[in-house]
Amino acid sequence: MESYLHVLHALMLRDMRTRFGGSHWGYMITVLWPVVHIFMLVLIYVLRHVPAPIGDSRALFFASGAVPALVFQYVSREVMKAVITNRPLTYYPQVKLFDVIFSRILVEIVTGFLGLLTVSAILAAAGINPIPIDPFTSMCGYLAAILLGLSFGTINVSIVAFFPAWMMGSILFTVVIYVTSGVMFLPNFLPDQIYDILKYNPVVGIIEWVRLGYYPDLPITVDYFYIILFSLSLLTIGLFLEKHVVRKRT
Repeated sequence: MESYLHVLHALMLRDMRTRFGGSHWGYMITVLWPVVHIFMLVLIYVLRHVPAPIGDSRALFFASGAVPALVFQYVSREVMKAVITNRPLTYYPQVKLFDVIFSRILVEIVTGFLGLLTVSAILAAAGINPIPIDPFTSMCGYLAAILLGLSFGTINVSIVAFFPAWMMGSILFTVVIYVTSGVMFLPNFLPDQIYDILKYNPVVGIIEWVRLGYYPDLPITVDYFYIILFSLSLLTIGLFLEKHVVRKRT
């Protein structure tokens, strides 16, 4: 166990050091990259005076949708790239393919929480209270976004092992999910026929889950069981494929 923990620690340090120039400052860029993405979107909508569908703060409404959506997008992308960027390490007998994936998962969990703290600090510095009315509900939604990103990224590892072009296809797919997930609008305001279809997208439910913590009176019902079951099913399938298919192929 001690040897295994040393391997994980070394893989995590290498992962952090090899991002954006091979230094700890490069890892800071990794944390700030989605944060800049979030506030660019928020700034565009605030400067255009686009009204928030609910609440008094446009910045808080848009950020509450963009944060979980982008966390899912960035986490799934980085987990998917874990094997491709670290494949030479598996030539060492101490390093297994699963170790590479698991270390990247741990790094992305830390990165996600550092990004959340950074967004909250910037909102607070701008005079906006970032603490939701129901912090527990919003935090659970944020954790669900991380879990879905890890699950989607894990199953993409197996797909990319057979179809490398899927790396670009997955990025485009997550962009489509992002646009249709209700980051800048409230899906429940759409006609019921459209809203019922959109709810099959778990990111829609995760954004509503986070927003319920900020707007408890929002007239929505989140299917928590569906979101968690969908994420765990993807994760189970991804880990099964990694053990019985990808590992033998590599």
